[in-house]
Amino acid sequence: MPRFILASRSPARLATLRAAGIEPEVIISHVDEEAIEASLPDSSPAQLAQVLATAKAEAVAAQITEPALVVGCDSVFELDGIPYGKPGTPKVAKQRWQQMSGRTGTLHTGHCVIDTATGGSAQATASTDVTMGELTPEEMEDYLAAGEPLEVAGGFTLDGLGGAFVTRIDGDPSTVVGISLPTMRALVSELGVTWTALWNRTALVTHEPR
Repeated sequence: MPRFILASRSPARLATLRAAGIEPEVIISHVDEEAIEASLPDSSPAQLAQVLATAKAEAVAAQITEPALVVGCDSVFELDGIPYGKPGTPKVAKQRWQQMSGRTGTLHTGHCVIDTATGGSAQATASTDVTMGELTPEEMEDYLAAGEPLEVAGGFTLDGLGGAFVTRIDGDPSTVVGISLPTMRALVSELGVTWTALWNRTALVTHEPR
């Protein structure tokens, strides 16, 4: 199989792939996300997520000279039709949570897989509805102090400290984590690669019946 490269610094995406039996290389794309967002003021949140994912994959694929599958992903949270990326500061994260509290938004995750051997690519955006709980003032301050919501789309996670504050998921949970496994399986299949062929079989754990 060719190299499998994740064009993302996200530890959640890496952990999700590892849990699914895949051990990717990580090469950070370093694309200017803010510049891309500023150049697309009329894009929908879903479109923005896909454009950013494609830009990441293309930036890393351009560096690779041997056969590889390069995966780029990006997530954007939508509330009232407005896209929300990473808050960046505690002040912004707190404002986001005050807006989201007790409400349902949509987490869009764009995916782009590029086969450097053929130049072929496959793209798709997965969307999942997320209903947020209402945090007490103490919970809010503690969550902000932990730092987790500052660098994730929408200011929350499902697989970390923020998971306790998410009350409902309608759709694929891995989309919310940042890389939809069912979507990835469909995309690599479109490129002629069987999902199970990507498994790192030396690291697979044999599960005994419970």
